[in-house]
Amino acid sequence: MLIIPMRGGYVVQSTVRVEDSKSGRCLEAWVREVGEDLVVVVGGGQRPHVGCVVLAQPRTLTDRSRNHSASCSVLTIPHHKEEPIARGIAERLAEELGRVVVVTAGVHDDNLDADGVADYLRLGKELGEELAAQLGGERPEKFSILNS
Repeated sequence: MLIIPMRGGYVVQSTVRVEDSKSGRCLEAWVREVGEDLVVVVGGGQRPHVGCVVLAQPRTLTDRSRNHSASCSVLTIPHHKEEPIARGIAERLAEELGRVVVVTAGVHDDNLDADGVADYLRLGKELGEELAAQLGGERPEKFSILNS
């Protein structure tokens, strides 16, 4: 975790990584607080890139089984397949944290087969859960914190 002093407070950024021990595939997320909002950059494979961007905005629910749902806007570069990863993480964080979240994702793995795609989709879900767990704690008054 890196805490950066800024005028009026602090900005915190963190890196979270999940890996499949059998295949060696991994996804890494770089998280940056921007005021009360979050920006998450997810990359994997040999050449991480921007393949999809998802903006998730929390909506308060009248049903008290959960506090928030999320409304998403998606931009995808043609022929890129990262939307399920980016959307899953963005929705999970916006719903859990009640914050606006932007997630960009790009995974390039040479000669990826169906099993590899399944690995990355599973890793995306795991990464979303790990981020939600780390970011879901109480935020201290002195500065916002992302536990890493």
